[in-house]
Amino acid sequence: MPLRSARSGKVSRDAVHHPLFARYYARISVTAETRMGMGRVRERLLGGLSGRVIEIGAGNGLNFAHYPGTVSEVVAIEPERRLRQLAVEAALRAEVPVDVVPGAAEALPVKSEGFDAAVVSLVLCSVRDVPRALAELRRVLRPGGEVRFFEHGRGGGRVMTVSQRALDRTVWPVLNGGCHLAREPVRALRDAGFELGPYRQVMMPEEGPTLPTSYCVLGTAWRPVGT
Repeated sequence: MPLRSARSGKVSRDAVHHPLFARYYARISVTAETRMGMGRVRERLLGGLSGRVIEIGAGNGLNFAHYPGTVSEVVAIEPERRLRQLAVEAALRAEVPVDVVPGAAEALPVKSEGFDAAVVSLVLCSVRDVPRALAELRRVLRPGGEVRFFEHGRGGGRVMTVSQRALDRTVWPVLNGGCHLAREPVRALRDAGFELGPYRQVMMPEEGPTLPTSYCVLGTAWRPVGT
């Protein structure tokens, strides 16, 4: 399936539509770059990547400035219209070629085995069908292709995990663009057939109050060779 540029006007409807959350997220994510240390996390997430990269759920494009010059192209998938518009603007400022494309994680509008690496950054919490999205991610990676991930999920003691699950069943996804607090990204990647590389827990913010969103994981996985 060919790519369809966000600037072509050929896509008539959006896979995701959260206009109020998109505006809120665009503001707080920029603040988090310095106040919560997200800029440093993005450097670690993307450092050393090379070749052709697909980024799933690119949001407002804050990763783009951190891709190293060894990356030949980034295809950035973003389903939400407002965030996609901001991502297009960020792509124009990036030092590597970035094509921002509408589409959903569960049905990526790209050919199979066309990418050397994939990036998922604070997106698995909000996709509607995690196993299907990860199956798509595996499809579009070449055998041996690398996944870089930074995701939040279940963590803390019993009180925190109970609170996360209760919020997931009630107001949190409605108010936060479909986000869920108690998902387990590492387990989801393993269950989807990826080989897990090194990963580590990261608390966000690095210093300050512990929140239901604080329990993050930063790491690497691979699509196994021969599959």
